Amino acid sequence: MKNERTIEELYAQDPERADAEAFGRKTGLDRRGFLGGAGLTAMGAAVGGAIPFAANLPGGMIPAALAQSAPPAPAAPKGPQYLKYPGKNDKLVLLGDRPLVAETPEHLLDDDTTPVDKFFVRNNGTIPQEDRDADKWKFTIDGEVNNKLELTLGELKAKFKPVTRRLVLECGGNGRSFFTPQARGNQWTNGGAGCAEWTGVRLSDVLKAAGVKSSAVFTGHYGSDKSLADASKDAISRGVPIKKAMDANNLIVFAMNGEPLPHIHGGPVRLLVAGWPGSVSAKWFTRLWVRDKYHDGPGMGATSYRVAIKPMVPGDKAAEGNFRDLESMPVRSIITSPANGTKLPAGTREVQLRGAAWAGDLRVRRVDVSIDFGATWTRAALSQPKNKYDWQRWTATVKLPSDGYYEIWTRATDSAGAMQPHIAGFWNPQGYGANPMHRVAVLAG
Repeated sequence: MKNERTIEELYAQDPERADAEAFGRKTGLDRRGFLGGAGLTAMGAAVGGAIPFAANLPGGMIPAALAQSAPPAPAAPKGPQYLKYPGKNDKLVLLGDRPLVAETPEHLLDDDTTPVDKFFVRNNGTIPQEDRDADKWKFTIDGEVNNKLELTLGELKAKFKPVTRRLVLECGGNGRSFFTPQARGNQWTNGGAGCAEWTGVRLSDVLKAAGVKSSAVFTGHYGSDKSLADASKDAISRGVPIKKAMDANNLIVFAMNGEPLPHIHGGPVRLLVAGWPGSVSAKWFTRLWVRDKYHDGPGMGATSYRVAIKPMVPGDKAAEGNFRDLESMPVRSIITSPANGTKLPAGTREVQLRGAAWAGDLRVRRVDVSIDFGATWTRAALSQPKNKYDWQRWTATVKLPSDGYYEIWTRATDSAGAMQPHIAGFWNPQGYGANPMHRVAVLAG
């Protein structure tokens, strides 16, 4: 039988049929018992070498070596497009230019503290004109407070004690590309996250100075970015319950990694609400409205930054009333070294692994790695966070029994016992909360 598509195309477009072609399922053979013949030879040729643990490869799962190299849909550009922006690494992958969005490949997140040039970019609307006199930037705290505050950045620095924290900032849609069928929005892999040293003033200190009333329920956050469709409207305005707003780890930020906050990251002033979707951490911060009810700004309600309460049939229509806000981000671990597609010298029998893990409001309890498609697992050494909401770096050593093609998988478990799934679960229309295990392909010899 002549294949009308390559094995790479089959796995990208029809994984079940790809299994049949590569492992002989059409003749009734199960891949766990099919360890030789033309099918496995074809698969080995596609990934670049023998597959020592082929018997354990889950059915229908696109091999990691093909997942990022398979031809895109006909309407898509050929291969990844890269961000071209002053001060940014030229290997950040451009996901959109209106608004400007770019993610960081996992192997570029190998630093304990993410450098500014490697930090992901996420915008919801226009990028405001840069203010050259940063200390005169003004913002307001009003609403359900006893004392309305109107402060400049200079006054904020003079009146409140600065603190520095290493905190993960993560886009709510991180992992969206792993959903099937495809969900709406920018198709993030794991690169919509970074962990920088942020310097600013505790948001709770400023709210206490304003005197939050007992009637306070929710906050509404505003920046100076405007809608691409209508410049008279805000691009986004999200908020959080007042209890979360008072978390002592939330900051009004004016510096990143010891330097003035870059304009592309919301400078001169932004909010950083730790552990929750980055959309509540308003860039170019101008106002925090303390409200006596749930905030109803753009980006709140319907399916925006919301996940299903009752699990949906993937691809089904959203049922009104079946959604809640995405709050604490789910547990996630990534492999930062080696990079996906790494070729190792013949005879390599030991591989040193590095990575990072984080879990929203929670801590990471453990990280495990596998080289045999999840049949067995090895526990990684997990570092302590520098402070709450810091990511936790991990290391591990795995032994390869022979040359060939291997997939290295990582799986994190949070302090409440939740573990990363094999595939993205709990599909929702806008693709939030996808946190499947990260996989990288390596070829020895």
